[in-house]
Amino acid sequence: MLQVQFIVENKETVLKGLAKRNLKNASQKINSIIELDKTRKETQSELDNILSETNKLSKEIGMFFKSGETSKANTLKAKVATLKEESKKLSEKLTDCKTQLDNALYEIPNIPNTKVPEGNSEDDNITIKEWGELPKLYSEAKPHWELVKQYDIIDFELGVKITGAGFPVYKGKGAKLQRALINYFLDKNTDAGYQELQVPHLVNEASGLGTGQLPDKEGQMYHCGVDNFYLIPTSEIPITNIYRDVIVKEAQFPIKHTAYTPCFRREAGSYGKDVKGLNRLHQFDKVELVRIEKPSESYKALDEMVEHVANILEELRLPYRILCLCAGDLGFTSVLTYDFEVWSAAQGRWLEVSSVSNFENFQANRLKLRHKDENGKSQLAHTLNGSSLALPRIMAALIENYQDENGVNIPEVLQRYTGFDVIN
Repeated sequence: MLQVQFIVENKETVLKGLAKRNLKNASQKINSIIELDKTRKETQSELDNILSETNKLSKEIGMFFKSGETSKANTLKAKVATLKEESKKLSEKLTDCKTQLDNALYEIPNIPNTKVPEGNSEDDNITIKEWGELPKLYSEAKPHWELVKQYDIIDFELGVKITGAGFPVYKGKGAKLQRALINYFLDKNTDAGYQELQVPHLVNEASGLGTGQLPDKEGQMYHCGVDNFYLIPTSEIPITNIYRDVIVKEAQFPIKHTAYTPCFRREAGSYGKDVKGLNRLHQFDKVELVRIEKPSESYKALDEMVEHVANILEELRLPYRILCLCAGDLGFTSVLTYDFEVWSAAQGRWLEVSSVSNFENFQANRLKLRHKDENGKSQLAHTLNGSSLALPRIMAALIENYQDENGVNIPEVLQRYTGFDVIN
């Protein structure tokens, strides 16, 4: 979340950024936050004064009792009792004010970077790079949902039987190709200096709040009510929360992690052609990148992450494009996001396979994730994350783009992981 001090000192900048995001009632929300902060400060000051007076009188009471001046001591005791009652009420008021302030701040998204274009939806995103020739398929080419059924490598109906729509079963060479991609992605990431982690697939509420999924996206997350745990929609949540309430040492930078996990998303409201086959699932596999950086290094890190994801797609020989998301399509916690889309030849459309984002100190403020600057002063760190990569649409594009009369060919870079060069 945004820092209150930043909002107070940069009100017009904040309002301008929120207007770019088309946030409704932004001025009213920001004014409310500033008023709540003013009340909090005044209440805290009043409470501090009363506590100071109480401590002073308590010492005097002890001195009077020691000197035998019981009457004076009892008079002050009565005054202290009154002050304690006042301090109790002020403490309750302060707690309530802090809760209201936090809840108000949770509703305010991050302020877009100046590079973020104006716009209301994905139609206003800007393409900043395209790579590769779009493949020309043979005349009888099929979409991936027909090919996987033909070669019996992914079973959507079986997934419906076991769980429901959006939970496919991978079989035979389909399962091996999925595992090959995961291992390839992890190897590429660890070779680039990312430490591999295995993290929990369920998180507590504090972790969801820390990275901004709560209270913004609770409707998209699967919730285990008895234990109040959430199934992760991305491993960004558990990885980043490793550093909740942590002060990072200078020698630890840059912090670079990667992890493979299954991911779970309700995808409420999704419909139409976008959900067919592997295009949109409720459970899917993903390999993630997370970085914790000094503020001065975070945009260099963002560029490195974008280049890294691009290199993977180029090795897979998948045509891709990179989009700079407009303000209306920007995630709640992000300052700047680049989306990668690969070309799905049989569907004749682009499929999003990765988002690479810089959150600056938005998540760090919630997480209380800090570092010591060169002057020894505690400062909020910057957090970044990116998919490297999400599996379903990569699988869809590979299966469609690499098909021919003899089956589905396997990209050369994956063959040492699969142990075969064609699915037929």
